[in-house]
Amino acid sequence: MILVTGGTGTIGRRVVPLLQAAGSKIRVVSRHADDRGDGVEYQAVDLLTGEGLDRALDGVDIVLHLAGGPKGDEIGTRNLVAAAERAKVGHLVHISVTAVDQLPLTYFRSKLGAEQAVRGSSVPWTVLRVAQLHDFAWNAVRTMAKLPVLPVPGGLRFQPVDSRDVAERLAELTLGEPQGLVPDLVGPKVYSLAELARDYLRTTRKHRLSLPIRVPGKAGKVYRAGGNLTLTGATVGTHTWEEFVAAQV
Repeated sequence: MILVTGGTGTIGRRVVPLLQAAGSKIRVVSRHADDRGDGVEYQAVDLLTGEGLDRALDGVDIVLHLAGGPKGDEIGTRNLVAAAERAKVGHLVHISVTAVDQLPLTYFRSKLGAEQAVRGSSVPWTVLRVAQLHDFAWNAVRTMAKLPVLPVPGGLRFQPVDSRDVAERLAELTLGEPQGLVPDLVGPKVYSLAELARDYLRTTRKHRLSLPIRVPGKAGKVYRAGGNLTLTGATVGTHTWEEFVAAQV
Protein backbone atom coordinates (compact mmCIF):
# COMPACT_ATOMS: atom_id res chain seq x y z
CA MET A 1 0.00 0.00 0.00
CA ILE A 2 1.39 3.39 -1.05
CA LEU A 3 0.05 6.63 0.39
CA VAL A 4 0.44 9.58 -1.99
CA THR A 5 0.07 13.18 -0.88
CA GLY A 6 -0.58 15.61 -3.70
CA GLY A 7 -1.84 12.71 -5.78
CA THR A 8 -4.24 14.88 -7.77
CA GLY A 9 -1.64 17.50 -8.74
CA THR A 10 0.42 17.89 -11.91
CA ILE A 11 2.93 15.19 -10.96
CA GLY A 12 0.55 13.10 -8.90
CA ARG A 13 -1.83 12.57 -11.81
CA ARG A 14 1.07 11.07 -13.77
CA VAL A 15 2.79 9.01 -11.10
CA VAL A 16 -0.27 7.34 -9.56
CA PRO A 17 -1.14 5.38 -12.76
CA LEU A 18 2.51 4.25 -13.00
CA LEU A 19 2.40 2.89 -9.46
CA GLN A 20 -0.93 1.20 -10.14
CA ALA A 21 0.47 -0.40 -13.28
CA ALA A 22 3.28 -1.84 -11.15
CA GLY A 23 0.68 -3.60 -9.00
CA SER A 24 0.60 -1.28 -5.99
CA LYS A 25 -2.51 -0.32 -4.06
CA ILE A 26 -2.79 3.46 -3.90
CA ARG A 27 -4.31 5.65 -1.23
CA VAL A 28 -4.39 9.40 -1.94
CA VAL A 29 -4.88 12.05 0.71
CA SER A 30 -7.34 14.67 -0.43
CA ARG A 31 -9.60 17.34 0.97
CA HIS A 32 -12.53 15.00 0.49
CA ALA A 33 -12.90 11.24 0.81
CA ASP A 34 -14.77 9.95 -2.22
CA ASP A 35 -14.85 7.21 -4.85
CA ARG A 36 -13.73 8.44 -8.27
CA GLY A 37 -13.95 5.07 -9.97
CA ASP A 38 -10.23 4.92 -10.76
CA GLY A 39 -9.23 2.18 -8.35
CA VAL A 40 -7.64 4.68 -5.98
CA GLU A 41 -8.73 5.08 -2.35
CA TYR A 42 -9.15 8.71 -1.32
CA GLN A 43 -9.05 9.81 2.31
CA ALA A 44 -9.67 13.27 3.74
CA VAL A 45 -6.57 14.64 5.47
CA ASP A 46 -5.46 18.10 6.60
CA LEU A 47 -1.67 18.10 6.58
CA LEU A 48 -1.41 21.49 8.30
CA THR A 49 -3.33 20.29 11.34
CA GLY A 50 -2.53 16.58 11.05
CA GLU A 51 -6.23 15.69 11.14
CA GLY A 52 -6.86 12.31 9.49
CA LEU A 53 -3.19 11.38 9.09
CA ASP A 54 -3.13 8.42 11.49
CA ARG A 55 -6.18 6.91 9.82
CA ALA A 56 -4.74 7.47 6.34
CA LEU A 57 -1.43 5.83 7.27
CA ASP A 58 -3.00 2.69 8.73
CA GLY A 59 -1.57 -0.29 6.85
CA VAL A 60 0.65 1.86 4.60
CA ASP A 61 4.08 0.54 3.59
CA ILE A 62 5.38 3.49 1.55
CA VAL A 63 4.63 7.22 1.51
CA LEU A 64 5.21 9.39 -1.56
CA HIS A 65 5.03 13.02 -0.43
CA LEU A 66 4.21 15.38 -3.32
CA ALA A 67 1.88 17.85 -1.64
CA GLY A 68 3.10 21.41 -1.43
CA GLY A 69 2.06 25.02 -1.59
CA PRO A 70 3.32 28.59 -1.35
CA LYS A 71 3.67 28.31 2.43
CA GLY A 72 3.33 25.85 5.29
CA ASP A 73 5.17 22.97 3.64
CA GLU A 74 7.46 22.48 6.61
CA ILE A 75 4.48 22.26 8.99
CA GLY A 76 2.55 19.75 6.92
CA THR A 77 5.66 17.65 6.32
CA ARG A 78 6.56 17.55 10.01
CA ASN A 79 3.04 16.33 10.75
CA LEU A 80 3.32 13.69 8.03
CA VAL A 81 6.73 12.52 9.26
CA ALA A 82 5.52 12.19 12.85
CA ALA A 83 2.50 10.15 11.75
CA ALA A 84 4.69 7.97 9.47
CA GLU A 85 6.97 7.25 12.42
CA ARG A 86 4.00 6.24 14.56
CA ALA A 87 2.73 3.98 11.77
CA LYS A 88 6.21 2.45 11.29
CA VAL A 89 6.19 3.18 7.55
CA GLY A 90 9.04 1.46 5.72
CA HIS A 91 9.94 4.14 3.15
CA LEU A 92 9.22 7.85 2.78
CA VAL A 93 9.87 9.45 -0.62
CA HIS A 94 9.89 13.24 -0.77
CA ILE A 95 10.06 15.63 -3.73
CA SER A 96 12.11 18.74 -3.08
CA VAL A 97 13.44 21.51 -5.33
CA THR A 98 16.87 22.23 -6.76
CA ALA A 99 18.89 24.89 -4.93
CA VAL A 100 16.57 24.56 -1.94
CA ASP A 101 19.51 25.29 0.36
CA GLN A 102 20.90 28.14 -1.75
CA LEU A 103 18.16 30.73 -2.21
CA PRO A 104 17.20 33.01 0.72
CA LEU A 105 13.55 33.27 -0.26
CA THR A 106 10.49 32.43 1.85
CA TYR A 107 9.34 29.71 -0.56
CA PHE A 108 12.71 27.97 -0.48
CA ARG A 109 13.01 28.27 3.30
CA SER A 110 9.68 26.48 3.65
CA LYS A 111 10.77 23.79 1.19
CA LEU A 112 14.08 23.37 2.99
CA GLY A 113 12.27 22.97 6.30
CA ALA A 114 10.13 20.24 4.75
CA GLU A 115 13.18 18.44 3.35
CA GLN A 116 14.98 18.66 6.69
CA ALA A 117 11.95 17.14 8.44
CA VAL A 118 12.16 14.12 6.12
CA ARG A 119 15.93 13.77 6.40
CA GLY A 120 15.75 13.93 10.18
CA SER A 121 13.09 11.25 10.34
CA SER A 122 13.55 7.76 11.76
CA VAL A 123 11.65 6.46 8.72
CA PRO A 124 14.01 5.29 5.93
CA TRP A 125 13.81 8.02 3.28
CA THR A 126 14.59 9.10 -0.26
CA VAL A 127 14.69 12.76 -1.34
CA LEU A 128 14.66 13.87 -4.99
CA ARG A 129 15.32 17.52 -5.77
CA VAL A 130 13.64 18.56 -9.01
CA ALA A 131 14.05 21.62 -11.25
CA GLN A 132 11.08 23.79 -12.26
CA LEU A 133 8.45 21.91 -14.24
CA HIS A 134 7.68 22.90 -17.82
CA ASP A 135 4.16 23.65 -16.61
CA PHE A 136 5.49 26.05 -13.96
CA ALA A 137 7.72 27.87 -16.44
CA TRP A 138 4.87 28.21 -18.94
CA ASN A 139 2.44 29.55 -16.33
CA ALA A 140 5.06 31.96 -14.99
CA VAL A 141 5.72 33.60 -18.36
CA ARG A 142 2.00 33.58 -19.16
CA THR A 143 1.36 35.56 -15.97
CA MET A 144 4.15 37.99 -16.84
CA ALA A 145 2.73 38.45 -20.34
CA LYS A 146 -0.55 39.73 -18.92
CA LEU A 147 1.21 43.00 -18.18
CA PRO A 148 1.39 45.63 -20.94
CA VAL A 149 5.19 45.59 -20.63
CA LEU A 150 6.94 42.27 -20.00
CA PRO A 151 9.43 42.46 -17.11
CA VAL A 152 12.54 40.36 -17.82
CA PRO A 153 14.79 39.88 -14.78
CA GLY A 154 18.35 39.62 -16.01
CA GLY A 155 20.58 36.69 -15.09
CA LEU A 156 17.73 34.26 -14.36
CA ARG A 157 18.35 30.86 -15.90
CA PHE A 158 16.42 27.64 -15.45
CA GLN A 159 16.56 23.94 -16.35
CA PRO A 160 12.85 23.18 -16.81
CA VAL A 161 11.97 19.49 -16.65
CA ASP A 162 8.95 17.62 -17.94
CA SER A 163 6.40 16.22 -15.48
CA ARG A 164 6.54 12.86 -17.30
CA ASP A 165 10.23 12.52 -16.53
CA VAL A 166 9.60 13.46 -12.91
CA ALA A 167 6.75 10.96 -12.55
CA GLU A 168 8.82 8.13 -14.03
CA ARG A 169 11.77 8.85 -11.73
CA LEU A 170 9.55 9.11 -8.67
CA ALA A 171 7.81 5.84 -9.48
CA GLU A 172 11.20 4.17 -9.79
CA LEU A 173 12.38 5.56 -6.47
CA THR A 174 9.12 4.78 -4.68
CA LEU A 175 9.19 1.14 -5.73
CA GLY A 176 12.87 0.80 -4.84
CA GLU A 177 14.84 0.78 -1.62
CA PRO A 178 15.46 3.96 0.41
CA GLN A 179 18.46 5.82 -1.02
CA GLY A 180 18.78 9.06 0.95
CA LEU A 181 19.47 12.17 -1.11
CA VAL A 182 19.67 11.13 -4.77
CA PRO A 183 21.01 13.19 -7.71
CA ASP A 184 18.86 16.14 -8.79
CA LEU A 185 16.51 15.74 -11.74
CA VAL A 186 16.74 18.55 -14.31
CA GLY A 187 15.75 19.22 -17.90
CA PRO A 188 18.13 18.64 -20.83
CA LYS A 189 18.89 22.34 -21.46
CA VAL A 190 19.42 25.64 -19.64
CA TYR A 191 17.23 28.59 -20.69
CA SER A 192 17.21 32.22 -19.69
CA LEU A 193 13.90 33.63 -18.53
CA ALA A 194 13.98 35.86 -21.61
CA GLU A 195 14.17 32.78 -23.85
CA LEU A 196 11.24 31.12 -22.09
CA ALA A 197 9.17 34.29 -22.43
CA ARG A 198 10.11 34.62 -26.10
CA ASP A 199 8.94 31.07 -26.80
CA TYR A 200 5.64 31.73 -25.03
CA LEU A 201 4.98 34.94 -26.96
CA ARG A 202 5.88 33.38 -30.29
CA THR A 203 3.70 30.33 -29.67
CA THR A 204 0.68 32.33 -28.52
CA ARG A 205 1.24 35.01 -31.20
CA LYS A 206 1.41 37.79 -28.67
CA HIS A 207 3.59 40.86 -28.74
CA ARG A 208 4.97 42.70 -25.73
CA LEU A 209 7.60 45.29 -25.12
CA SER A 210 10.16 43.94 -22.66
CA LEU A 211 11.72 45.75 -19.73
CA PRO A 212 15.02 44.38 -18.37
CA ILE A 213 15.14 44.51 -14.58
CA ARG A 214 17.70 43.48 -11.97
CA VAL A 215 16.88 41.04 -9.18
CA PRO A 216 18.17 42.67 -5.99
CA GLY A 217 19.76 41.24 -2.87
CA LYS A 218 21.26 37.86 -2.06
CA ALA A 219 18.75 35.99 -4.22
CA GLY A 220 19.80 38.03 -7.25
CA LYS A 221 23.44 37.19 -6.63
CA VAL A 222 22.66 33.47 -6.41
CA TYR A 223 20.66 33.53 -9.65
CA ARG A 224 23.28 35.53 -11.55
CA ALA A 225 25.98 33.11 -10.38
CA GLY A 226 23.92 30.13 -11.52
CA GLY A 227 23.55 28.87 -7.95
CA ASN A 228 20.05 27.61 -8.74
CA LEU A 229 21.35 25.31 -11.50
CA THR A 230 22.63 21.73 -11.26
CA LEU A 231 25.17 21.52 -14.07
CA THR A 232 27.03 18.39 -12.96
CA GLY A 233 26.00 15.10 -11.41
CA ALA A 234 22.29 15.44 -12.14
CA THR A 235 19.85 13.02 -13.72
CA VAL A 236 18.67 14.60 -16.97
CA GLY A 237 15.14 14.26 -18.35
CA THR A 238 14.48 13.33 -21.96
CA HIS A 239 11.48 15.49 -22.84
CA THR A 240 12.40 18.99 -24.02
CA TRP A 241 10.92 22.43 -23.46
CA GLU A 242 10.40 22.71 -27.22
CA GLU A 243 8.22 19.58 -27.19
CA PHE A 244 6.18 20.98 -24.34
CA VAL A 245 5.71 24.34 -26.04
CA ALA A 246 4.61 22.70 -29.29
CA ALA A 247 2.02 20.66 -27.39
CA GLN A 248 0.40 23.84 -26.04
CA VAL A 249 -0.78 24.90 -29.49
